[in-house]
Amino acid sequence: MRKTSLDMVYELAKQDKRIFFIGSDLGVGTLQNFKEEMPDRFFMEGISEANIIGMAAGLAMEGKIVYVNTIATFLTRRVFEQVVIDLCMHRVNVRLLGNGGGLVYAPLGPTHEAIDDLAILRAIPHMTIVAPADANEMRRLMLKSVDYPGPIYIRIAKGFEPVVTGEEVSFDIGKAFPMREGTDALIMTTGVTLRNGLEASDQLARQGLKVSVLHVPTLKPLDQSTILKYAAKVPVIVTIEEHTIIGGLGGAVAELLMEANFSAPKRFKRIGIPDVFPEKYGSQSSLMAEYGITTDNLVKVITQFTQVNDPAKGCAPSRMWG
Repeated sequence: MRKTSLDMVYELAKQDKRIFFIGSDLGVGTLQNFKEEMPDRFFMEGISEANIIGMAAGLAMEGKIVYVNTIATFLTRRVFEQVVIDLCMHRVNVRLLGNGGGLVYAPLGPTHEAIDDLAILRAIPHMTIVAPADANEMRRLMLKSVDYPGPIYIRIAKGFEPVVTGEEVSFDIGKAFPMREGTDALIMTTGVTLRNGLEASDQLARQGLKVSVLHVPTLKPLDQSTILKYAAKVPVIVTIEEHTIIGGLGGAVAELLMEANFSAPKRFKRIGIPDVFPEKYGSQSSLMAEYGITTDNLVKVITQFTQVNDPAKGCAPSRMWG
């Protein structure tokens, strides 16, 4: 996914002279072709991210479209004030490419794990936030990002993730996309957890449960109408994300559902990282398993909730939220 995003910056820049690239102390050879062919639009700065955001804002105010790439925690925690004042207050066309969203940098510990990046940026007016599922979706997003108004944060996963979106899947910033249809439960995913949602839906289908999967790559602006349309059809709703359950997909959906005033009862569960700094070191997959961000846990939660909601099993639907 990261390679695709950078390759697309290069391809787009060849076609559009408004496009600039700024990197923060990235590896030797990163976008070397861009540097050699368009050196006047390529900048590789040192570890000075606050300054880089100011540079990007200044270029954007002069009509440029600027793509900034570095580690996700540096683009959210470290430069929060510059993002608020320089980018969002002025609604400039800067695209923040955040490497290592979620638990990608698990071997480096909590200082580098971007488990709160979506929550941090959701609080800022005028910020658009997108978390693609795979390289195919990243390519479609990058094409849409050029002329989209205002700043965009693009969450980049580890790289070499399984491709789960085919060419038949459309993409528009601000839209959610139905991937499976069902009336027993609804799974909502963002970023790489789409794979878990699809796998869980297929496994549950073999148990006789028809489970919808709604992929929500754009966290802000949230596609409220599509989410409410699918939520209205089911008694059970589960979100899954590689992010803290506070303020990310689960938080955004919970806020929306609580104000929807559905006439029928719903059971709701957020799967993600609890309100902690991850204490263990390991791989991305091992930490995701530690916090239950897995297909197996998703199947377990939905199975339990649908049994509770099934009067035939001796349990009446609860009006309490799960």
